[in-house]
Amino acid sequence: MNRQLETLQFRRAGSPDAQAVSTLISLFCQDFFTHADGAGAEVFLNSVSEQAERSYIEDARYSYILACQDERLAGFIALRDTSHIFHLFVDPDFQGKGLAKKLWHRAQEVSARQGYKGPFTVNSSVKAIPVYAHLGFIPSSDLIQNHGISFLPMRLDLKPPSPST
Repeated sequence: MNRQLETLQFRRAGSPDAQAVSTLISLFCQDFFTHADGAGAEVFLNSVSEQAERSYIEDARYSYILACQDERLAGFIALRDTSHIFHLFVDPDFQGKGLAKKLWHRAQEVSARQGYKGPFTVNSSVKAIPVYAHLGFIPSSDLIQNHGISFLPMRLDLKPPSPST
């Protein structure tokens, strides 16, 4: 395992984490924009503001898992209704080390404890499609362009464990 990941602490998000969550997302907003200047993406930008993130964190429909190194947010995942990856962002300094996969596995554990076994969905930015494909997600429709952003709906159907013979 990567030494940098060994030092991470995983925990649930609380309202005070909204600023760090929103700040990390802001590093990747351009990945969603349909137009380089972000024209038309105001609805999206408002949906990832500190205030919006605070409201999601406080809403029981959402489950946020943070990975922190000391006080620094290295990455996080948020599930909506135990079945939809609402957010999955990893700080560029922590990318390529398996953190997204580790966060995804922790989110699956949260869903499993609530009795959910899939399928899971996500609306992936174009740049993140390879990450989700690596996690086993496949496209579930064509690329969607709406409100100034572009994303690809993807889905993962978990296979039940095969019976022992």
